[in-house]
Amino acid sequence: MALNKRGSRRITVDGTAYRWRIRRKPSYSQDLCWTPLTYAVEVAADRPGKVLVVTTDQPHPGNWLGVELEPVRPADVVASIREARLQGWEPTHAGPPYLLERDQDGAFLRDHWP
Repeated sequence: MALNKRGSRRITVDGTAYRWRIRRKPSYSQDLCWTPLTYAVEVAADRPGKVLVVTTDQPHPGNWLGVELEPVRPADVVASIREARLQGWEPTHAGPPYLLERDQDGAFLRDHWP
């Protein structure tokens, strides 16, 4: 699985280039604030590997309820990438998406496979 290059942003973490993207259109459950905002990260290479999917603790910006949120900042993405790497995410190896969740305090909960 690879990210769509259109709409993705580049970021460099510890000398490695990555691309990250928030889905522009929220899912139905994100529209209703039943599920939180997620964003995806992958290494910016000719052959990207595992995608990192980060689940945040806030609603999608396009939610129907008008719930306010803090924007996902590049510093948040950097922290997520570093934490996932510490937990064993290998972005250049092929495989299923690597999931990482944050709690309401912004701490990382766990890593797991779908």
